Amino acid sequence: MPQSPAVTLSRPRRNRVRGARLANQVPDANTPEVNVGRRLRELRLERNLSIRSLAELSGLNVNTFSLIENGKTSPSISTLQQIAAALEVPITAFFETDRPKNSVAHITTHNRPRAAFAHGVLEDLGAGLTNRAVEPFVVTLEPNTSSGPQPIVHTGFEFVFCLQGQLTYLIDAVAYVLEPGDSLLFESHLPHRWQNVKAQPAQAILVLYPTDSRDRPTERHFAVKEP
Repeated sequence: MPQSPAVTLSRPRRNRVRGARLANQVPDANTPEVNVGRRLRELRLERNLSIRSLAELSGLNVNTFSLIENGKTSPSISTLQQIAAALEVPITAFFETDRPKNSVAHITTHNRPRAAFAHGVLEDLGAGLTNRAVEPFVVTLEPNTSSGPQPIVHTGFEFVFCLQGQLTYLIDAVAYVLEPGDSLLFESHLPHRWQNVKAQPAQAILVLYPTDSRDRPTERHFAVKEP
């Protein structure tokens, strides 16, 4: 499923990569670099795991970890989902910056960590907060894109506030069309999908609030499978 005048995004190239892919952040001289490989190494070492041990826990190849940690490849969100599950961390942990972790996350417009996925850009609004029960994002969606044919179901609640363009949510087979200024709040155990059927990009604030810490709603929304 991703302005204010101060935010400028470069559109990711479409249909070049099958499925959603986290890339190095959108180029911006004022934006802190998101190094997925470095974050993976930090998280692995914090848990005293070798590459081989983590490979066994995640079911991935040892060589895959070596390539990611050395910046030789950009992992897909499905790959990061497997690694996150093995490390028992949310997927957003991989693109957090070096900003000190504390009980307050104050992120200025030009310092939002950003990651590209197959159909747009995901900007993390809560990076740096130590304990994150809530996952807030700015999501920019390319024209004529969607979360895929399969409904998404997860725990907790979901809030959407449309910033620009037009965004459609299908919740339990009912369509809700959001235009700038419109919002939507719903129980996310209801089957839902999102789509941008227009020829222009759409942008929204998305807040995910899973009630089960083991849930991973972010990758359910953005690990997009092409039909």
